[in-house]
Amino acid sequence: MANKEKTFEEVTNHLVTSGFVYPGSEIYGGLSNSWDYGPLGVLLKNHLKDLWLRHFVRDIEYNVQIDPAIIMNPKVWEATGHVSNFHDPLVDCKYCHARFRADDLVKAQMKDVDVDGLTTDQLNELVQSGKIVCPTCGKNTFTPIRQFQMMFKTFIGVTEDHTSTVYLRPETAQGIFVNFKNVMRTTRRKLPIGICDIGKAFRNEITPGNFTFRTREFEQMEIEFFFKPGEDEKWFSFYKDNCKAFVEKLGLQDDKVRFRDHEKAELAFYSTATTDIEYSFPTLGWGELMGIACRGDYDLSKHQAASGQDLSYLDPDTNTRYIPHVIEPSFGLDRLMLALCCDSYEVQDLDEGKDSRIVMHLAPELAPYTVAVMPLSNKLIEPSKQIFTDLHRDFDAIFDTTGSIGKRYRREDAIGTPLCVTYDFTSIDDHMVTVRERDSMKQERVPISGLSEYISNFIKKSRVN
Repeated sequence: MANKEKTFEEVTNHLVTSGFVYPGSEIYGGLSNSWDYGPLGVLLKNHLKDLWLRHFVRDIEYNVQIDPAIIMNPKVWEATGHVSNFHDPLVDCKYCHARFRADDLVKAQMKDVDVDGLTTDQLNELVQSGKIVCPTCGKNTFTPIRQFQMMFKTFIGVTEDHTSTVYLRPETAQGIFVNFKNVMRTTRRKLPIGICDIGKAFRNEITPGNFTFRTREFEQMEIEFFFKPGEDEKWFSFYKDNCKAFVEKLGLQDDKVRFRDHEKAELAFYSTATTDIEYSFPTLGWGELMGIACRGDYDLSKHQAASGQDLSYLDPDTNTRYIPHVIEPSFGLDRLMLALCCDSYEVQDLDEGKDSRIVMHLAPELAPYTVAVMPLSNKLIEPSKQIFTDLHRDFDAIFDTTGSIGKRYRREDAIGTPLCVTYDFTSIDDHMVTVRERDSMKQERVPISGLSEYISNFIKKSRVN
């Protein structure tokens, strides 16, 4: 059984045509790099969230979850430096007026140059050197770099002036930091404590692209883990191990995943260590899925100074006060889903090349549907529909009656459904059904009365603990 080489475009086309992702506002011609998640995409994202919550909240005794607002007091972003410093280096082609991020141009065309850590002047010198060409028209003359504010601005109230200006949050982390005092007061916990959040963030990217890899609206899963100063190395190692274990649960191929420690020049001035987990996407190459950063006491100190509120922690064991230090594991949910789909997608040649099938080898607990119920004939819809109804109480299930049984198997393979249950005419008498497994395509007769237990055991056996 040979496997065909896949491309990024092939995978993303499949996601669109099968109902994982739709182009945003498509009936009006769409909106640049705006994407809507369809029924399959929503189920997959929800299962990813559930796995993340189980791994990082339920299974780590220190952690709790909150849900901060998207629109916050603009002083939050002034305190953190986002208003004055959250910019991208923008250049325009003087010939065709196409617009690009300067660092992306240099990174793509000067492979031997380490873009991270370059100053704006150094980056501008490279762009103006004549060695960088416009990807649109091929010319090599660009405007000087200018800084482009990445936060989306809007207004609260009836007037639209500087007094009513607010921003859509560019990250979820600050909603955690400004609630640190509230969480400690209401949960009555001691350090260490992790405060977790899943939510939308917004960045006015100059060059969004590569499907859902870089978009202006995206979803993050973040943790701010607070602890006593001096324990940075201990907790940084703890979360590197935990993040590695989480990625292993996704079932991504080992040779497609790597940990990349940031060089000193890449680190933010307040960070002592940062590690990215990257995935090798087909055609595109390596791209970041998440980062683990040691942020020290930077954020809480900034908010304490700007707000005038005491955000220190009184250690009950030593009776001393200090600003906690923080480790931040930050996941991009959309990127995780994209990596998962790219990794699991496969086109298999069957029957010595006479047939083929698309299959998505998604882990059973992540696949949009766990089980598809199929009557062999329309005459069997009523009894098989009862099986579907019973299973749907405990599992994400689909009832599929359209087309031949072979075509239905192929359709479910292509969206990653791990098990198909077929009710046939023999089932009427023996009260058994045929269960067909996605990856091996093996079939087994299972009693209807034991079907739910069979599926539960199948999921447990497939799970990476």
